[in-house]
Amino acid sequence: MRLLAVVLLLLCACKKKESRFEIRYTVPKGAFSAALEQTTGSPLRPGHRIEVLENGKVFDALLAELGKARETVHAEMYIWSKGTASERVLSAIAARRVKCRILVDAIGSMALDDVQKQRFADAGCELRVFRPLHGPNDEARDHRKIFVIDGRVGFTGGFGVDDRWLGDGLGANDGNWRDTHVRVEGSAVSDMQESFAEHWQEAGGDLLPPSAFPEPEQPGGARAAFVRSQASPVVTRAERLTQLAIAAAHRRVWIENAYFVPSRGVLDLLARKSAEGVDVRVLTAGRKSDSKLAFLFAQHDYKPLLQRGVRVWEYQPAMMHAKTMVVDDDLTVIGSVNLDPLSLNELEEGALVAQDRAAAERLARDFEEDAARSKEQR
Repeated sequence: MRLLAVVLLLLCACKKKESRFEIRYTVPKGAFSAALEQTTGSPLRPGHRIEVLENGKVFDALLAELGKARETVHAEMYIWSKGTASERVLSAIAARRVKCRILVDAIGSMALDDVQKQRFADAGCELRVFRPLHGPNDEARDHRKIFVIDGRVGFTGGFGVDDRWLGDGLGANDGNWRDTHVRVEGSAVSDMQESFAEHWQEAGGDLLPPSAFPEPEQPGGARAAFVRSQASPVVTRAERLTQLAIAAAHRRVWIENAYFVPSRGVLDLLARKSAEGVDVRVLTAGRKSDSKLAFLFAQHDYKPLLQRGVRVWEYQPAMMHAKTMVVDDDLTVIGSVNLDPLSLNELEEGALVAQDRAAAERLARDFEEDAARSKEQR
């Protein structure tokens, strides 16, 4: 399933040589929400509760919420594969007998066979496939990773419903991946629901009922937004969001990303921030990457950054699949956006952006723990 991604990576790699979008300013302190609204159309809104979830903990939290589902379960997944993770999720949904709609990508989930598809039906889930192959948008795949329960609780991050995400990210089990995800309550969940709905409609699904969009509650003190991105021949919101978060850094920007092959605009911004005295760190996949081509491209791209004072690590124990950023003391980005030509140009993506000091501290601790298990590049 990664074969098409590798081919597209080759086709798209030349795009970063001619950046069509580059942020050349620094976002003033206290102005990020206004900048985010101007750049992506999504301002930060108050009243969110956010929980960072590493590795297989996302399934523990997800199954707990599925066990409380009352009306609807909606999922939009790039990868959904037969296995223990799938069986646990479908069994939890079946036990609740709620209205379940699941959307999977035609390439990411191509391994689903008729027997497994019947398992979805047996669990009471309507399954649809996003952009079947040989259509007009074969390259623009759905890489978003979203679960929304009752329109009130959402999950996103780098995970798929696949056994690779069940472990601890330390490679103890063969194929076990390191990843980061987030559970969120608040108005951003409505944005996640809308993101699911637009692709559900494209796949031939009906409108969601009004009850799927309940009046948002304000269960916590974090400010957040869910930013969705669509493929574009010019510039995507994924590119805009990535650059804006970096441009907002005054003290630090620490990035964990699976496929570090960013646009020229992102590379220039990172180098500029480092030259300004910002603590710029990048942690990416090492030799256990599932894309050897991306690994080779990454090594080519971060070498000039090292000369500008950017610190770079390659994760050693397992495949590192996270897509996170922590900026200064409270700004975080967690989602599906890889820093490669695919995510920044060709794929449908999504990310939760939040101002939450506790989440930022958690991501910073995770970064330091992951760096201790990584090889710093010199």
